[in-house]
Amino acid sequence: MGINITSVFVDDQEKALRFYTETLGFEKKTDIPMGEHSWLTVVSPSDPDGPELLLEPDVRPTVKPFKSALVEDASPPPRSPSTT
Repeated sequence: MGINITSVFVDDQEKALRFYTETLGFEKKTDIPMGEHSWLTVVSPSDPDGPELLLEPDVRPTVKPFKSALVEDASPPPRSPSTT
C-alpha cells in the first residue's frame, strides 16, 4: 500500500507550479484543463511514476478557513510578560 496522490491546496495554480518546479525541483506530470482550473500534478524527477502532488485550487468554501486555522495553530502562542 502506498500514497499515489495527495492534494496541496494553492491560491494560484500557475504560481504554485512555478514554485514547485523552479524552486523545489519537481516536474509537471499532468495538466488537464477543467474549466477555470486544471488537474495539475507534479512529481519528483527521480521518481516520475511515484507519488504525485495535486496542486488543487483552494476554491471550496471550507478550504480557506482550514488553511487559516492551520496557520494560527502553527503560530507560537503569545508570550506572557516576564514577572521578574
